Amino acid sequence: MIVGLDRADDAGVYKITDDLAIIQTVDFFTPIVDDPYCFGQIAAANALSDIYAMGGVPKTAMNLVGFPLKKMDMSVLRQILEGGLDKMREAEVVLIGGHSIEDNELKYGLSVTGFVHPDRVLTKKNLRAGDQLILTKPLGTGIINTAVKAGLADEKTVVYVTKLMSSLNRDAAEVMSHYPVHACTDITGFGLLGHLAEMVQGSGFGIKLYAKQIPVIPQAFEYAAMGLIPAGAYKNREFREAFADFQPSVERGLQMILFDPQTSGGLLISVQKEKAQELLEQLRKKGMEDSAIVGEVIAGAGEKIFVN
Repeated sequence: MIVGLDRADDAGVYKITDDLAIIQTVDFFTPIVDDPYCFGQIAAANALSDIYAMGGVPKTAMNLVGFPLKKMDMSVLRQILEGGLDKMREAEVVLIGGHSIEDNELKYGLSVTGFVHPDRVLTKKNLRAGDQLILTKPLGTGIINTAVKAGLADEKTVVYVTKLMSSLNRDAAEVMSHYPVHACTDITGFGLLGHLAEMVQGSGFGIKLYAKQIPVIPQAFEYAAMGLIPAGAYKNREFREAFADFQPSVERGLQMILFDPQTSGGLLISVQKEKAQELLEQLRKKGMEDSAIVGEVIAGAGEKIFVN
């Protein structure tokens, strides 16, 4: 066992041979968009992301379904599964089975297995002083989805966020594989600060975040100001705010965005300082225009996250 239950990470890793290890992960959730096909795509992309975050390549997947047969037509389930399957095909992942149950609440996701070389496994726990932190997708999907549920998000925003959440982290993972990356995670339900807290806890290092450089979906500021903040953001803040030290200049709205639970968020990459700018440029060339250097790893900081 290379990565197991002894520490919080994105997936488990088991060494098979000197040259091969398998990565295993599972993730499913209730619908966050109205379109069944798009929901399937988002759920699949979200589950596959854990493999990319560990430095691996997803290979096989199994469907996990909870479906309210008495409340919904089977055509809804077919569209969800079609969306998930199309996303798996895009990722060159083979669907090999699955399991379904009747449930009062619709749920869908995947159990995924990937491959990685045992010496190239990326975890959350290998930060190094001086590393630069790169985030590959903008924040704010939780707040936007709250606005969607309230019927307040315009169609253009809905389309943009749906595309963002359904996009794979495959290209980001492929690009970073060519650089001296020391640690990585994907930003999902715990929000940026929640996942950063997992990275610094027990590391002996701290983080300095550059508040003005963090990519955020513009509409998230507007909706946050309206109070459209998901309950998960408040829970994340309550759970992890002891790790965060905000400068007075960091507005309350941005603070909540940093705790906002993301769905199928981007990769957070800790890379050697000298190669950070080159990695950033390559990510942007590959279509990840929102990618940005958002912070750095600092020594002697008491495992705190300083947001400046």
